[in-house]
Amino acid sequence: MSNITPQMVKDLRERTGVGMSKCKEALDEAKGDMEKAIEILRKSGMASAVKKEGRETKEGLISYYETKEAIALVEVNCETDFVAQNEKFKSFIDSLAKQVAEQKISNLESLMNKPSISDKTLSVEQYRNLVVQALGENIQVKRILLIEKGKDTSYGIYVHMKGKILSVVEVKGALGEEALAKEVAMHSVASSPDYLNPQMVPQDVIEKEKEIARSQIKNKPENVIEKIVVGKIQSFFDEVCLICQKYVKDPNVSIQQFIDNRGKAVAKNLQVSNFWRWKVGNER
Repeated sequence: MSNITPQMVKDLRERTGVGMSKCKEALDEAKGDMEKAIEILRKSGMASAVKKEGRETKEGLISYYETKEAIALVEVNCETDFVAQNEKFKSFIDSLAKQVAEQKISNLESLMNKPSISDKTLSVEQYRNLVVQALGENIQVKRILLIEKGKDTSYGIYVHMKGKILSVVEVKGALGEEALAKEVAMHSVASSPDYLNPQMVPQDVIEKEKEIARSQIKNKPENVIEKIVVGKIQSFFDEVCLICQKYVKDPNVSIQQFIDNRGKAVAKNLQVSNFWRWKVGNER
């Protein structure tokens, strides 16, 4: 008897865009291994590069707070979107972001043990318990991030879906380029890059892409195959690397070209040096 459930087939369908019957066949061949099934579909040419994000199972919000020296990101999860939109829940997560930024806290455990800025007689953990009691749901602080600002560096922040997705982009080379960085952050939210640039892509990921590319090419000379593989790897970089992606507002230029054009206009050497893209319920 097959142990492949309809939900597994649906999840694979949502992640790859391939038809249900083909997804079922791939899962059967992979013996239920989702990642192996994706690889099977890709080798057959039915699915292209697939994002790491699957279906969302958690609710909650992401909040940020910015000071002159730092930017703090905080994600807090709850059970329902109804609670996530509650003002008490929003106030709780906003206070955490402010505390992380102002006190420059980089460790989640340390934050939970510190006195809450909302009520200094209670620790953050104790205050969280009060919020749980008030709202009647399990509420967990999932993660925090402290981004300490660099010299001659601009930061752009873009929030989407009322706090469900948030991106921060760091542009080195000049102050006062927050609008530019925010444009790239907006692009990051829309296009969901996995890496900043090709140099950041792990070698094992590149090797797997090469293997998949070669499996799609048959009956051609080896030198021709290698040229095609090089082209496919570049196409892969164009899809998953932020600076290689086509700018969503102007597909005629890449993000790198968009940044370079602005740099020429202001006579500065501007570079996207980092980005952070958070989505509720995901690791990134």
